Amino acid sequence: MPNTQPVETTATDHTITETEGQGVAASLGLNTQLFVFQLINFAIVAIILWFLILKPLIKKMEERKKIIDDSLDKAKEVETKLQMSEQVYQEKIDEAKVNANKVLEETYKKSEEMAVEMKENAKEEIEQLVKQAKSKIEAEKNAMIEGVKNNSVELIMLAVEKILREKMDSSKDKKIIEEALKNLKK
Repeated sequence: MPNTQPVETTATDHTITETEGQGVAASLGLNTQLFVFQLINFAIVAIILWFLILKPLIKKMEERKKIIDDSLDKAKEVETKLQMSEQVYQEKIDEAKVNANKVLEETYKKSEEMAVEMKENAKEEIEQLVKQAKSKIEAEKNAMIEGVKNNSVELIMLAVEKILREKMDSSKDKKIIEEALKNLKK
């Protein structure tokens, strides 16, 4: 005889198993079949969102992050170059100041040397002018003495001529001397 067990038992077991499986989902208020379909729909929507929106969005965000990082690196590089150029600029200014001070010192020394040289030249010129003036004065003095001697000689000769022409007597002698003195005074 065939083993005839009630089919209900199997169906009941299956229903019990199903009810037990649905019991947890049912106790939560979920329909398992509907939950599975919703889970598949969610996965499809998540995949579509990932490939169509999130992946390009993440790619764009990474590109922008890279651009921002590059910009920040360039800004740091520019800032570093700016600081270096400011240092070079300051060094050049300091060097120019040092050179300017050297030039000023050299110019001052040269001007002092020129002043001393000009003073010495002026002293020499003054001494030469004084010597020339003294020699001119001496020459003029000698010329005047010579002139006075010549005039005196002429006067004496004139006086002697007059004396010799006229007879010498003391009154005439006095008169001739007085005339000679008058001529000398003029």
